[in-house]
Amino acid sequence: MSSATVLDTRLRVRYAETDQMNVVYHSNYIIWFEVGRVEFMRQLGFTYREMEQQEQLHLPVVEVRCRYKASARYDDEITIRTHIARLRSSLIQFAYEILRVEDGLLLAEGESTHVVVNAEMQKVPFPEKYMSVFRQAAGRAVETQAEAE
Repeated sequence: MSSATVLDTRLRVRYAETDQMNVVYHSNYIIWFEVGRVEFMRQLGFTYREMEQQEQLHLPVVEVRCRYKASARYDDEITIRTHIARLRSSLIQFAYEILRVEDGLLLAEGESTHVVVNAEMQKVPFPEKYMSVFRQAAGRAVETQAEAE
């Protein structure tokens, strides 16, 4: 199996994302995970909007974790590093690292787990057109149904 696709997305910390202590407020890291995830999918050739409008599919978050290592501050340039950590027929888990560009310091790391649901909020498998792209991007992170049980 090929190696996993990793996407780096850069952004600059905005003043509104900091708190009274002049550090990034903790919930913004989860928002940055979403930025990384959305851009990762765009890099693979499709968007959330296309999945929702054309396929009537959604990827709700069923679990999210963030481990804070160091503080980001106003005007820091950061990298959101995103890859697929786990892939099953109706589940995908993304992994993230938030790094400060200036010195490469790891600021936070985490994961978000998503299930595929249809418009009626019923769990369904990924259509093959998405699954094949995710499989290639996931590299070794793909699990068969038997491995997952």
